[in-house]
Amino acid sequence: MELAHSLLLNEETLAQITEAKRPVFIFEWLRFLNKVLVAANKVDIKEKQKKLVDQLTDLISSSPGPPTRKLLAKNLATLYSIGDTFTVFQTLDKCNEIAKSKDDTPAYLPTKLAAVACIGAFYEKMGRMLGSSFPETVSNLLKTLKSAESQGRSEVLLSLQKVLNGLGGAAASCHRDIYKNARSGLTDRSMAVRCAVAKCLLELQKESVFMWTTELENLATLCFKGLEGSNYAVRVAVSKLLGTVMATALTPKHAAVMRQNVKRATLDEVLELMATGFLRGGSGFLRSGGEMLKGGGSVNREVRVGVTQAYVVFVTTLRGQWLERNFAIFLTHVLELVSHPRATQSHVEAVYSRRCVSFILRATVGSLLGEKAQIAAAKEICQAIAKQMKAVESVMNDANNDNKSGAADVSASQHVMVCALQELGSLVQSLSATASPLLQEPSIGLLETVTSVLLHPSMAARLGAAWCLRCVAVALPYQLTPLVDRCAECINNLKTSPEAVTGYSFAMAALLGSVHQCPLGISHTKGKMVVSIAEDLLRTASQNSRLSLQRTQAGWLLLGALMSLGPSVVRYHLPKMLLLWRNVFPRSLKELEAEKARGDSFTWQVTLEGRAGALCAMRSFVAHCPELLTDDVIRRIMTPIECAMLMLSHIPSVIKAYGAQLKASAAMVRLRLYDILALLPPKTYEGSFNALLRELVAEFTLTDNSSNTTTSLLRSLCHYDDSVLLGSWLQETDHKSIEDQLQPNSASGSGALEHDPSSIYLRIPVGEAVPGPLPLGVSVIDASVALFGVVFPHVSFKHRLQMLDHFAECIKQAKGVRQQAVQINIFTAVLSALKGLAENKSTLGPDEVRKSALALVMGVLDNPNPILRCAAGEALGRMAQVVGEATFIARMAQHSFDKLKSARDVVSRTGHSLALGCLHRYVGGIGSGQHLKTSVSILLALAQDGTSPEVQTWALHSLALIVDSSGPMYRGYVEPTLSLVLTLLLTVPPSHTEVHQCLGRCLGALITTVGPELQGNGASTSTIRSSCLVGCAIMQDHSDSLAQAAAISCLQQLHMFAPRHVNLSSLVPSLCVHLCSSHLLLRRAAVACLRQLAQREATEVCAYAMTLAQSSGSKESSGIDVNITETGLEGVLFGMLDRETDRKLCSDIHDTLGHMLSSLAVQKLSHWLKLCKGVLAASTDAGAVGLLEATRDEDGEKKDEMDDEIMFTGTGDDEKSKPCVAPRWATRVFASECLCRIILLCETTDNIHFDLAKARAMKQKNPKCDLLVLHLSDLIRMAFMAATDHSNQLRMAGLQALEDIIKEFASVPEPEFPGHVILEQYQANVGAALRPAFSQDTPSDITAKACQVCSTWIGSGVVSDLNDLRRVHNLLVSSLDKMQSGKGSLSQLYSESATTMEKLAVLKAWAEVYIVAMKTKKEAETKPVKPVKSKEEDDDFGAVDELPPDSLITLVQPELPILSRLWLAALKDYALLTLPSEFASQLPSEGGAFYTPETIDSARLHYRTSWAPILHAVVLWLNSTGFTIAYEPAVPSGQKNQTGTILNQTSGGSTKTLQEINTDRLHLIFGISIEFLCSPRPENPLEHVTSCLKALSTLLDSPCAIAYIGEDRMLMVELFNVLHRLLLTCGPPSVQRQVTMVVQQTIRAAQDHLQGLVKKAHVEDDVAEEDSLTALGEGGESGGLIPGRSIVFAALELLMFILVRHLPQLNPKVTDSPSHFLQKTSPFAEESAQLVAVTVSILADLPSLCSPTGSMTVLPTILYLITGVLRETAVKSTDNLMTLPASAALQGIKTIITSPLAKSDQIHKQWKDLICSSLASILEYSKPDESASSTDEVSMLTAIALFLLSASNEVVGISSLQNGCIERFRSALNSSDPWVQQKCYQLLLSVFQQPHRALSTPYIHALAPLVVEKLKAVENQKPINDAELQAVQEGIKVLEILVNLGEEQNRPQLLVLLVPTLISYLLSEQTYSSAPTASMSLHELALQDLMRIGPLYPGAFKAVMGAAPELKSKLEAAIRASQASSQAKAAAQQVKPALQAAPTIKLKTSFF
Repeated sequence: MELAHSLLLNEETLAQITEAKRPVFIFEWLRFLNKVLVAANKVDIKEKQKKLVDQLTDLISSSPGPPTRKLLAKNLATLYSIGDTFTVFQTLDKCNEIAKSKDDTPAYLPTKLAAVACIGAFYEKMGRMLGSSFPETVSNLLKTLKSAESQGRSEVLLSLQKVLNGLGGAAASCHRDIYKNARSGLTDRSMAVRCAVAKCLLELQKESVFMWTTELENLATLCFKGLEGSNYAVRVAVSKLLGTVMATALTPKHAAVMRQNVKRATLDEVLELMATGFLRGGSGFLRSGGEMLKGGGSVNREVRVGVTQAYVVFVTTLRGQWLERNFAIFLTHVLELVSHPRATQSHVEAVYSRRCVSFILRATVGSLLGEKAQIAAAKEICQAIAKQMKAVESVMNDANNDNKSGAADVSASQHVMVCALQELGSLVQSLSATASPLLQEPSIGLLETVTSVLLHPSMAARLGAAWCLRCVAVALPYQLTPLVDRCAECINNLKTSPEAVTGYSFAMAALLGSVHQCPLGISHTKGKMVVSIAEDLLRTASQNSRLSLQRTQAGWLLLGALMSLGPSVVRYHLPKMLLLWRNVFPRSLKELEAEKARGDSFTWQVTLEGRAGALCAMRSFVAHCPELLTDDVIRRIMTPIECAMLMLSHIPSVIKAYGAQLKASAAMVRLRLYDILALLPPKTYEGSFNALLRELVAEFTLTDNSSNTTTSLLRSLCHYDDSVLLGSWLQETDHKSIEDQLQPNSASGSGALEHDPSSIYLRIPVGEAVPGPLPLGVSVIDASVALFGVVFPHVSFKHRLQMLDHFAECIKQAKGVRQQAVQINIFTAVLSALKGLAENKSTLGPDEVRKSALALVMGVLDNPNPILRCAAGEALGRMAQVVGEATFIARMAQHSFDKLKSARDVVSRTGHSLALGCLHRYVGGIGSGQHLKTSVSILLALAQDGTSPEVQTWALHSLALIVDSSGPMYRGYVEPTLSLVLTLLLTVPPSHTEVHQCLGRCLGALITTVGPELQGNGASTSTIRSSCLVGCAIMQDHSDSLAQAAAISCLQQLHMFAPRHVNLSSLVPSLCVHLCSSHLLLRRAAVACLRQLAQREATEVCAYAMTLAQSSGSKESSGIDVNITETGLEGVLFGMLDRETDRKLCSDIHDTLGHMLSSLAVQKLSHWLKLCKGVLAASTDAGAVGLLEATRDEDGEKKDEMDDEIMFTGTGDDEKSKPCVAPRWATRVFASECLCRIILLCETTDNIHFDLAKARAMKQKNPKCDLLVLHLSDLIRMAFMAATDHSNQLRMAGLQALEDIIKEFASVPEPEFPGHVILEQYQANVGAALRPAFSQDTPSDITAKACQVCSTWIGSGVVSDLNDLRRVHNLLVSSLDKMQSGKGSLSQLYSESATTMEKLAVLKAWAEVYIVAMKTKKEAETKPVKPVKSKEEDDDFGAVDELPPDSLITLVQPELPILSRLWLAALKDYALLTLPSEFASQLPSEGGAFYTPETIDSARLHYRTSWAPILHAVVLWLNSTGFTIAYEPAVPSGQKNQTGTILNQTSGGSTKTLQEINTDRLHLIFGISIEFLCSPRPENPLEHVTSCLKALSTLLDSPCAIAYIGEDRMLMVELFNVLHRLLLTCGPPSVQRQVTMVVQQTIRAAQDHLQGLVKKAHVEDDVAEEDSLTALGEGGESGGLIPGRSIVFAALELLMFILVRHLPQLNPKVTDSPSHFLQKTSPFAEESAQLVAVTVSILADLPSLCSPTGSMTVLPTILYLITGVLRETAVKSTDNLMTLPASAALQGIKTIITSPLAKSDQIHKQWKDLICSSLASILEYSKPDESASSTDEVSMLTAIALFLLSASNEVVGISSLQNGCIERFRSALNSSDPWVQQKCYQLLLSVFQQPHRALSTPYIHALAPLVVEKLKAVENQKPINDAELQAVQEGIKVLEILVNLGEEQNRPQLLVLLVPTLISYLLSEQTYSSAPTASMSLHELALQDLMRIGPLYPGAFKAVMGAAPELKSKLEAAIRASQASSQAKAAAQQVKPALQAAPTIKLKTSFF
């Protein structure tokens, strides 16, 4: 392939390669040329132009395929437009010649087409340069058009389109010719030609005025004809043409109109013309100005759907502003369409027309208008509804005149109502809370208008109104409760009106159904109200026959709706419901028989409706309350259900007796029965299988049904991937809701609420806007098929066989159309059954069952209906899966092989090739491996059958299935398959789009099969890779959007496996172009691909997208519409969020933006913030609209002028740059979430983003640098805008953002005002953002969030002035007051759990504030008191602003009495709610302080989020009051009585003592803490864990708690065990730190308690302390510690865990393992060091809790750990400081050696042995060893010294230990490190001074000589630095002590050692002045020491001096010199004083 990359075609290579590869080679060269021509140097091109032109023109006659000819034409045109144009006319003539040629053979066709393509490309590129030649060219093309076949016709038309495009207005002379010749093609047989004509005419209408003036009507008629029998692509193309022409007719785009003085069409005329198509359809009507002729004949559905799309195109072309101005007219027109008798000839047709009108409204109003305009539109719709309703009421009131036309009007009005109400509902729902102005405006009266329709005579209209109310409730949840109440009131007041009963019950049911979409819910009392209304209706149904039917239906509907509220509500009403259900049905068989004989037609109808209603309510119960379905309940439900099944068999006779009008009611009963049975486990009704199956089979085989109804489930049961065969990809287009009407199955797409009123309260299926249940006839069959699938796996084999045989019989009996219908139903049922078998993992059955099933399926594989063939293939695959035997699979495969080898007809070839694909799909690669080769070879052969595109499609589709399912096993067939795919891509005509789609599927599957191997560089791999890339390139250029989507997904796969080889610079711009595509699938594919690219390469993606924006100027000519502006791709995606409604697409856009944000937001901060700000600051552009409103009312002339101006400005390109609509609320919410993410990203990236001083400095250095803190005002503004918006969701997001900003920026100082923070200047904004959230009508969730923000703000310490703080503080105070007074009117708007949430949020906020207040108070108390400054020296900002330390406390203090009580109540609730379910019976029946028993489940969640800070606050409060307050006064009066009883359980006043109350409180606190710490849920934030630990730690500071926990040993053990477990699961160092604090305090409590007991025993019983310790300490006399009961054991476990976590080397298992080699740990982190130190100190305290024998059990472990810590952490450091853990270890050793246990007699020997071995270990660790040079000798020596000084002589006297110790000291003295020497001397000093002479003597004897020697050596090697000097100094001290210790008579000998040494340090006078400072200091020291020693031991001193005269003289000289220098100094001081006296005032403030 690389060889193809040259400017000229490499002809040698081309000649060498095989014939098959040449087309690919040529295509690759053309691709290269296409890229290179634009970029290359013009001179190079001109040089080679002649040769290039020859090569390219030669290619024209080499029969190039479609993609090649397209590229070839493009390249030729580009070449001429860049190079010289001399020969262009020659080339053009050549092409014209070829095009004119009379040769009609198929072989010559590609050449002809290539020539035609070249002509088009020339004109498109060079336009008017070729102007003179165009008339001839056009006439040539038109001649060719007449004689060409379909491919030629399409190609000619596309070329004509390009000619027109290139020439623009210059081609006017040919316009009429082209129009006349082309228009007949709109009704061409070939759909591709129709599309081409539509595109050509679309281009033509840009310039030719006649098309939208004189020819307008004819063109419309033509379009209608073109829509007849059309497919989707034609409908899209023709509707685009029709809509655009109509729009142009209305507002011409250019000045041609002015010149030609034409009569312009008015809006009415245009709409009238469109209506003709909608109502009348295509051919066969008189053209008389669109006059409607009444009369028969049905409307052509394809035309109606096409015209519907055209309406949308029409409005979209005119844009949103036009729609805004003309909405009233447009609405009236569209609603008239649906009220026209022709649109509503039958019910199904009426529903279809409604669907179309709803589509028009949704697609225009929903996406073109901004929120303000939508509100205006909603007003218009409201008025239209009111107007209709008035007309209906007047007809109803004139009922006595009984005029026929009136009744017709009413029935027509119902459809208008449904459309208007649906659109109104959708509008309100999409506006959500921003729709509130609509409801508040009295002039509109939206709710009054909508509720008035509830009394409309037609059921459809009443349901529409109910649905609209449901939408209002979802959008504005505060309306839910008032609306429900209103409905209840009306039902009670208007009981006698049948319309009112049904209308208001519909509304109430709809509202109940919406509760699950309102997070705040509805009050529980409403449930009781609904039940009583429903009961009343059912009870009074029989009293008045005029109302019985309505009341029965309404009663059951309400009960069904009640069930949707879920188990928490239904639980209370279940017994009553079970009773009602039982009473609807006869009790026994006898009653059932008896009732047949009774009654008449009407009573039977009421009875059947009642039973259907009851079953429907049951179904709702089973669906919504699965938790309540216990075995007992199921048993009780089954009684009525079994009765209903029995009743089914009686119904036919009843219908016979009382008339066919009962059929519908009977069908409804069956539907409800099937529905509920499908939800119950089949085991529960096994007994009735026979009767049931008989009914089901009769239902879907249409036994008793004369109409040929088919099920709608077949498509959904076929595999999703088969959409290309079924055409079900239409479900994935923007036109889904109207395209459904054209599907072949019965009543497809005719869903409507009136078919099944119960759907008004059910959950809406995903992806649908309004529930649309299908007509009853279809629904029953659907339900029977679904139930058949559920039951079949549980039926015996015998019955299965019978049914399968029966199916075959049924198909045989039926004929023609009926046979098709029966087959479709049977196949759907069989598929449903096979699917059920697979899900149940059961088998199909023995051989005869299989044979019967196989015969049934095989018979349909060659059915002419493609859907049935598809279903048969699917069934075959599923059978293979269920049977799962190799022989069976082989038999099926072989059958298809044989068929395919012999068959020649399309039908059987397609069916059997799909069968092979399905077999592989369901059995997988392994199961069908042996058939792989045969299958592939057959399918590859079929795929080449160019005569039948259908065979190719099915074969390729199956091939794709095989490739997909075979996985790696297919690797051997990749090359042949790939080459076939490429060949087909290059040759199959583009009009066969299905073939191309399947080729795309194959290519994608092949890429997946090769997988990561694609990265390789082997020859075969790179060939495969380049083939894949060529394939993708061909499909990217295809005209069909599905093929383009396939190309994108293939490139996406390639990018996943071989990212380097996918060229993003061309891919990304093409994806961006597709974002504006009109095809949903293409937009989806593009966004999905961008999402994947942005994950890895966001920066590149955004950069490449921007290149598109820069080059868009040049794109204008090519007509590509891309809206990329300076906001880049991100901006486009944000814009798409406003337009798109598809869930998947929106979620992908969110992800893509998320990935981009993560990669780019920090680098391009201002760009992203500007983007978010732009979205959040969205206000609709009101200026223009206002201007128009003003001019509307003036006289006509003015209006016309205005119109002309608009015509030239309004629709120009200036609007293009603006987004179509202001961002909607959902997008704004997403933007504010992005804002929070940006803050988080900056936080994780770099702290400089939160440091203003550094940021400013950085900005000065590098102005491009972008830091978050510099944008703080923007952040605050955005959060403020969001937090004060109309939309509740946005308010939540805004408050969240505000909280994040406060948390992140609270501590950022303001550099210009020291002592202040930057957030201080924004306190007004924060206050203003929070205030609205506390208003009376704010929903609870927002208030709760705002409380959280308040506490964050108050606690952040930003505001230092109390008065400023009060603003926010008052909000919390007010909510606390509101809470106490019982929440006023609002309390009942939402459910009780919403109130719980709000109350707890308030308490939590107060708790957080209190915690911060106590913390600041504590800090202030511990700080040193500052000296008070005097007035004058007060600088600008001093103590004025500083908060007095306890100021926050002063704010909280007044509320504390109430708060503490409420906090305790909340904790008590929480404790009860955390009890396991088996204790449910112990919960108080009336609920708790803040929750009601009905809302327990939802309340739990709220308690779970708020208990931790409350617990911490309670503990702080108890601690600060010293547990002295006992609350027993009454609770504030406002609280309900129950709260009172909860808070003061004892009504008898003070029966509980303070002691008991405190014990209760401590039980509560420890209970809650231990319950939580046992198993903190992963979703709980870490703050809860730390809060809980802090609370425990605070609690254990108070004596009361210490005493409490001290007494309860098991509590301590439990606490330790729980903390140990906590550390195992969640152990960041902060938590470990808290845990060690708690452990330390607990151990202290235990020690206190133990000491107290020992003292008590000592005092009271006079027991010796040691004996009482033996009795009381852990371990007793035996010394055994029992795990689970021992505090010490539990503590050891936990501490050991912490140590091993930080020092894994302590674990013997680790050190013994062979893989472990000892390495010293790197220096510890500060946190770890502190942790280990605390842990060691706790370890050392443990033995004090044990009895002497007990302590011997734990000491070995403890000493092992402590000496281990010493070994691991005694590491040399540069600054010679000892590490924290090492010093803690030394302290621990000391604690243990000096503990009183040493004196105990019982354990004396063990004790001695232990201490010995510890010392031995330390000696072992401190061995001087070259490898372990990093050990800190000082720490080790200190440890040894500790033993020497503290342990008894019998330990230290052991000679081996003694020698070891002496050895260590000796090596330290010999150390080269002066620091070690110094410390060693110090330690020796203490050892030598040890009072035990026996201990010190050996050391003195061993080490004194070495000391003397060391000090003597100093004379020759004087110290050079301070460290060495200090070492010498310490050494001298040791010698002095030795002299001191010596006895009188030995002094002289000792002084002989000391004095000469000291004198040797003295310097002579000559050397003194030049000596280094250290030597001088040494001289001074020695002199002072000598002066001191002399007088101490005068005799001995004299003796020594006398013996050595040279010493004496040296000493005397030194003394003299010293005296002389001191005199000189004194003299100097007397001279100086005058100088020194000046600065007597000393500066008090040091500036450094």
